[in-house]
Amino acid sequence: MTGDDEDLELAWPGGTNRVRIVLFTRWPEAGRAKTRLIPALGPAGAAALHRRLTERTMTTCRASGIQIEVRCTGAPVADFASWLGDDVAFVDQGEGDLGARLARAAAICPLLLVGADIPDLSAAHLRQAAKALARAPVVIGPAEDGGYWLLGLAAPQPALFADIEWGSESVYAATVARLAAPPVVLDTLADLDRPEDLARWPGL
Repeated sequence: MTGDDEDLELAWPGGTNRVRIVLFTRWPEAGRAKTRLIPALGPAGAAALHRRLTERTMTTCRASGIQIEVRCTGAPVADFASWLGDDVAFVDQGEGDLGARLARAAAICPLLLVGADIPDLSAAHLRQAAKALARAPVVIGPAEDGGYWLLGLAAPQPALFADIEWGSESVYAATVARLAAPPVVLDTLADLDRPEDLARWPGL
């Protein structure tokens, strides 16, 4: 165990109810993954990029040393385990819109909700969020497009996921407006979701 691991253990009160990362992703099926990138990459190219982004994010999550749960959709859970490794927990996202699926995952806290489309996400970001969540009820990472790349909750807050215009520029502001107190705010990062985003990460 490294010194950073020990710091994380000490930062989280109790020790038995440690925070977990909950990664949301879908099966990299052509025509159904990263659909907003299809005009630039084609269906197969967009799906292949989604596959690389998910694998990259899994590597980052593992490097953080934090427990991982993958919330998946688009294929059986066993297929995701074969793809991403059976050393983490896999749970089907279930029915409903994104808000309903996020709320379902966030019914068990503490957790850090993250997506698979943040190329600049680092293990240090995740560890910083986990440490902050040990002393604050909510941690959030703003995204440049008006959403958020991470939401950390110490306890369930289902109201944060109801009646949100997902995919819009108002997601971050609408979420923060519903909080009883100001959250811990992390660095602003960019997601890779639109054709104009591709030039930012030419090596992906």
